[in-house]
Formats: sequence, structure tokens, C-alpha cells
Amino acid sequence: MSTLPVATATATAMVILSQREQEYLLHAVEAAVPVDNARQFFLWTQGPLQALLPHRVLVALHFDGHDRLLHVECQHSTVLDAALRQRLAGDDGLALRLARHCRQHDCRSLLLDAAHGADCAHVANVADAANAADDGDGAAARFAAPFRTQLRALGFDNLALHATGRLAGGSSVFVLLGLPQRPQARHAYFLALLLPHLHLMLQHLAHCGAASRATAGLTVLSRPVSAREAEILHWVREGKSNHEIGQILGISGLTVKNHLQRLYRLLGVSNRTHAIARSAALRLFQPLAYAA
Repeated sequence: MSTLPVATATATAMVILSQREQEYLLHAVEAAVPVDNARQFFLWTQGPLQALLPHRVLVALHFDGHDRLLHVECQHSTVLDAALRQRLAGDDGLALRLARHCRQHDCRSLLLDAAHGADCAHVANVADAANAADDGDGAAARFAAPFRTQLRALGFDNLALHATGRLAGGSSVFVLLGLPQRPQARHAYFLALLLPHLHLMLQHLAHCGAASRATAGLTVLSRPVSAREAEILHWVREGKSNHEIGQILGISGLTVKNHLQRLYRLLGVSNRTHAIARSAALRLFQPLAYAA
């Protein structure tokens, strides 16, 4: 890797990346690619992201195309009190209110310093967003003022926020709280570089969460399916009649019918076709050693 610093223009200054920052940034990007579940996302936030952007708490919010909240992730490296977590990432938490406030004002980047009162906001609807940055005495301070007191009340001195624009497939807002240093232009720059990767990871987690919720009702049965019921389900799927199943299993067709009635009640269905579909969704079908 080159030892020459990388420089880029931001709202108020040139950000020059050291060799170490370049390495941390590259590692964060590379490590984000294989993230596929909530556990991997947690490990990524506590490893590569923390190395580049140290913070106490990350709250990530994903919205649909109509600004409805779909998914929230709250990641932290230390134990977080349940009440504090709710006040940060709950339905009426600081992160959601701040995200909606920013979206209402078309603000995609915000650095809020509650300890020193020096804030910076980048407004998306300005042709050159860099020119929209302001110091603590201007528009950014007035924009962020309602949240400084709330932030301090929750025990945090600062935060850095970055958001995507409104996208048809859903948009995201990321809030880092409790940076060890005053948030500066370089923090906003790092977040901006990571934003596409953060958004894709959160979008994937949101879709996985939605799929899990959609199938949650399918995965809970009042009791396990018995071995005999599993055998009958197999032959029902093979298209056998009650009489044929009875002959295969050495029981009467009436007994098969009684087993099926109990299965219908267990699965919440009313016929053989629905029983097959529901059993497939629950992965109840097991290969039988003697099945032809």
C-alpha cells in the first residue's frame, strides 16, 4: 500500500488520510462484503468499524419508499441499560426522532457536539452540499438545537449521522453516538465512504427480518409431529389414498383418516393440498428408508 496520504475536499477542510486510516478503511470495506446476518453485522461493527470510527453506540434505521420504518439495529460493545436502549432506539427514541427530523429537512449528514455546541449539517437539497455546512452560530446549530439537551440527558456528548437519499427500494439512516473525540469533517467523510456498504448490509438484515416475521406463525406448532404422522404425510405427498396408505403401513384406511384429521388441526389446514404445502414450509418431510 502506498505511504502517501490520500486527500479529499469536504465541507470546510481538506481531509488527509494517514496510511493507517487507509488500511482501516480498506479493511472495513472488504470485511463488509461477506456480512450476511445479524451476528456478522455485530462483529463488523465491533471490529472494522470501531477501528475506523470509535463510538459507544450505533443505531441503524431502514425505511421503505414511503418513509415507514421497517427495521432498527442497535449495536453496542458494552452492556446497555434496557431503558436507555429504548430511549435511544425505541419507537419514540432519539435516533428515530432525529432521523425523521433530518429527513423532513432533507439533511443527509449531521455532526452534533452537545458538549461544545459546534454542529455541522449537510443539506441534500443544496446543489453543492459542501456549501451547506455551517458552524455552531448558524443554520446547523439552529437545526440541531432541539437535540443537544436530549443527547446530554442520555449521557452522550456527541453524535455523527449519515443517511442515504430517498430510494425506491428503501433508505437508511445511521447514527453513531459517543465518539471519543469531537466529531469532525473526517468522521463525516468516513461515514460517507462506508454508507453504500452500511446501507446494503442493513437492507439485507431488514429483508431477512421481514422473512422471519412472515414465517414466524408457521414455525410454531402446539406439539411435534409424530413418527406415524410423518409417514402419513410422506405418502399423502406421494398422492396415495387413505386406503393405499393403510395398506403400506399395515393399518386401516379409517385410522389413516383419523391421523389426517389430527394433522389438519395441528397444521391449521382443512385439506390434503394445504397440509402438503404447510408441511413443506415447515420442512416436515423426511426421506423414508423404505420409500419407493
